[in-house]
Amino acid sequence: MVVLNRIYTKTGDAGETALGNGTRVAKHDLRVTTYGTSDELNAFVGVARLVATGDLDTQLGRIQNDLFDLGADLCRPDMEKDATADYPPLRMSDSQVTRLEREIDAMNDALEPLRSFVLPGGAALAAHLHVCRTVARRAERLAVELATVETINPAAVKYLNRLSDWFFVASRIANNGGKDDVLWVPGANR
Repeated sequence: MVVLNRIYTKTGDAGETALGNGTRVAKHDLRVTTYGTSDELNAFVGVARLVATGDLDTQLGRIQNDLFDLGADLCRPDMEKDATADYPPLRMSDSQVTRLEREIDAMNDALEPLRSFVLPGGAALAAHLHVCRTVARRAERLAVELATVETINPAAVKYLNRLSDWFFVASRIANNGGKDDVLWVPGANR
């Protein structure tokens, strides 16, 4: 259970922070940057939800919760259960990845195939979802880099990979089922 009765602790004033297992690291540590980027993504999802409605809003709400799960997973470097912990670390699961895949497939079934790359834009929600897509890709790149130097949960990387795809397909849904997609015209301004 989380209890936040005081927001500032002053423990980070020297440029360090605590990971989920209590280990102190620099605030610029790759692990902190990775889960910080997932938190940034969550904030952008919150902005997208300001204009989302219906199923997309509901799905974005689930994604926000998943992103907190992801942050909890990434902030715990120990992949094994810590014998001194009161509870096992929260880890992303393959079922969360599978849910995204099902949602992507369902949305994509309603879309015409693309004949060009899509420029970020169109409807306000689509533009917000494209920002989410790019931040998700950055979080994924950071997670992949982190995995080269530390052990992380493979489901976390898979989730981020599918999530950026989810945002792309959802942006097309938000663009009137793809009819209002802004398509790239190669060399148009030469």
